[in-house]
Amino acid sequence: MTPENKLKNKKIGFGITASFCTALEILEPLQNLKDLGADIYPVVSDNVNNHSSRFHDRDAYIRKISEICGRDIISTIAGAETFGPDIKMDIMIVAPATGNTIAKLANGISDGAVTMASKATLRNGKPLLLALFSNDALGINGTNIMKLYNTKNIYFVPFGQDNPVKKPTSMTADLSLLIESAVYAIEGKQVQPAIIVH
Repeated sequence: MTPENKLKNKKIGFGITASFCTALEILEPLQNLKDLGADIYPVVSDNVNNHSSRFHDRDAYIRKISEICGRDIISTIAGAETFGPDIKMDIMIVAPATGNTIAKLANGISDGAVTMASKATLRNGKPLLLALFSNDALGINGTNIMKLYNTKNIYFVPFGQDNPVKKPTSMTADLSLLIESAVYAIEGKQVQPAIIVH
């Protein structure tokens, strides 16, 4: 059995937060998960659910996410809370995981659908996989990232500086490693190396 086959029939929560420049890039790994037979529950933040950007049209984007996953998005705290007692995920993936989302998770704040779904999954002792996209990863958010990196059941898609000259504090995940990272996380392992050079 190949590692990817380990995702077949797995219940996967997939949280999408508002790194708008990354919005369309997320669709490929989302489709890859579906093609591998995963049962995906899409969860979006308020900003994703309520705003278009210069990179995407909100309505078309939400429709595409639902089409890939084969179910409606979850966009409320009440909907995401069911990940705890009722619809138990095998893993929760947040991609992109913005600096704002990272800061909230590191400080126990679950004031939106994505952070609530993450908290509910962790409550069940299941892994949370984060695909970091943050302009302040090597700035004020650095301590939050390291706090989460050293927290039980939280894993990262390998990430690195995406433009060290023009954006010296920015770091982004390598989305081509999301599937492999998910397989490792379900097995309770952090894929290595966790910090990469883009």
